[in-house]
Amino acid sequence: MSKLQKILVKARRQVFSEMIGNNPSPFHGEGYDFIELREYMPGDDIRHIDWNITAKMQRPFVKVFREERELNVVVASILNGSVYFGSKRFKQELIAEINALLGFSVVKNGDLLSSYIFTDKMEDFVKPSKNIYAVHKMTQNVLDFDPLGKKVDFKALADTLFKRVRRKSLIVLIGDFFEVPDLKVLARKHEVIVVIVRDRLEEDPPAFGFASLVDPETNEVLEGDFNSHTIKEYKKHVIENDRKLYETFKKHQVRFTKIYTDMNESVVLRRLFEAR
Repeated sequence: MSKLQKILVKARRQVFSEMIGNNPSPFHGEGYDFIELREYMPGDDIRHIDWNITAKMQRPFVKVFREERELNVVVASILNGSVYFGSKRFKQELIAEINALLGFSVVKNGDLLSSYIFTDKMEDFVKPSKNIYAVHKMTQNVLDFDPLGKKVDFKALADTLFKRVRRKSLIVLIGDFFEVPDLKVLARKHEVIVVIVRDRLEEDPPAFGFASLVDPETNEVLEGDFNSHTIKEYKKHVIENDRKLYETFKKHQVRFTKIYTDMNESVVLRRLFEAR
C-alpha cells in the first residue's frame, strides 16, 4: 500500500467511522436566515408563500430567505522548503494527512471543498467540489510536491485568496509559519483558521558542534559551530517569532493551533473546530 493510500484510508476511517455518531462534523453552516416579506412574483417558489399574510392582504406574499447552510471550505497548504523536515515524520507528510482529514470532513458534511498549494506563488489549485475524488487529488498533490528550494510569500498568498475566493468562506491555512503573515484584510472577508505544523527538534535542537547544514529554501550550505550558545540564541529567535505570530493572529481574530509531527492530528483538529 502506498503512502497516499495509507493516509487516505486512515483519514477516511477516522472521519466516517470513529467520528461518526455522537461526534458531529466539525463544520457548521448557519442555516436559513429570514430577510423580509414581499409580494409574490412569477417564478417564486410557492412553498415560501406566507398564507397568513396573504389572507390578510388579499394578495400573495412570500418569505425571502438567505441560505447559508452550505459552507465553502478552502484548504491552503504552504509548502516552502522548510516543510521538508521531520524527526518523527516529515512536516509535508503531516500536512498531507491534515488535508485528508479536513477534506473528508468537508465532503461528509456536504459542503464545498477547494484546495491550493502556495510557495511564493500559487502552485496548484483543485476547483470547488463535493466529490470525494477532490480529497484524493488534494492529498496527492501535497505529497507529490517538491518543496526544496521554494520560499514563501505570504503577501502573494493573501492577495491571491482575497481575489480568487469571492464568496465568504472558511479558509484553513496549513504551514510551519516561521514568518509572521499579515492576514488582516483576508480575515475581514473570510473566517481564517491557521494550522501551524512543526517538529519538536526544530524548536528545541541539541548542541551538536561543528556541522554543515543545507538551507532547504535556498539550498545554501551553512557551516559553523552549533554550540550551546548558538542554539540558545536560535531558540530565543523561535520563541520571539511565535510570540509575534500569536499576537498577530489574535489581533486579527484568526483562530490557530499547533500540531507537532509526533502528535495525533485528528484529536487536535477536532478540538480546534469544536470550539468554533
